[in-house]
Amino acid sequence: MTTKTTPKVDREAALRWIPLDQIHVSPLAQRDLTPARVDKILANLDLEQIGTPTVSQRDGVYYIIDGQHRTEALRLYFEDDPSIKIQCWAYFELSQEDEAEKFLKLNDTLTVNAFSKFRVGVTAGRGVEVDIDRIVRANGSVVSRDEIPGAIGAVAALRRIYSTAGGSCLGHTIRVVRDAYGDPGFDSYALQGVALVLDRYGDEVDDLTLVTRLDKAKGGIKGLLQRAEHYRLTTGNYKTHCVAAAVVDTYNSGRGGKNLTSWWKDAA
Repeated sequence: MTTKTTPKVDREAALRWIPLDQIHVSPLAQRDLTPARVDKILANLDLEQIGTPTVSQRDGVYYIIDGQHRTEALRLYFEDDPSIKIQCWAYFELSQEDEAEKFLKLNDTLTVNAFSKFRVGVTAGRGVEVDIDRIVRANGSVVSRDEIPGAIGAVAALRRIYSTAGGSCLGHTIRVVRDAYGDPGFDSYALQGVALVLDRYGDEVDDLTLVTRLDKAKGGIKGLLQRAEHYRLTTGNYKTHCVAAAVVDTYNSGRGGKNLTSWWKDAA
């Protein structure tokens, strides 16, 4: 009699019991830790519902791929015995790029903020994120939420400009906003509004004129956004298009040079 063997699905990862004090965070392949989220998990901790974190053993060290907040909550829960072991799915000898890619795939269906996904995407070597990061750096800035010179945290805006107008327009936009307003200008709506103008009017826009008039306009970046909000309330149009209209009006407000056609006329 022949015994039929039931086929099994082998996973690349293996279940391992790992001491909490041996689990570390790789800052290049993880989102930022949110203390409020850790507190919420800790306050409602149910060891039967905590799930199984995913780690990567690299160079003899276990790095978290998924489950950073749960692991930190467990670390606090068992703070009197940090060597206690928890069960994890473990991968072995992945590169940081591989770890980042695993993180992105595991979190595809979860709510992960745009900045965290962007940063991990750069580490994973994803083409769009890497190219945006390159363009930003080439123009003297850096993608960061830290309060450092040249920091741009509006990654959703960067991605939208890149995908709709291209890398050249993204670099052009960063230069114009930087030269007109400095770091305060790196606002999501301001970046997108300026990009819309540069993309639509192209060579009709004289960069020096645009930068000078934006710089000298009343209220600076706050004034521009206030005018855009007024347009939004009175016209019902998208805020980014209202910023573009305000940019065009500011460009046309000075003397000399050829004016641009109204944003609203062109839009019609």
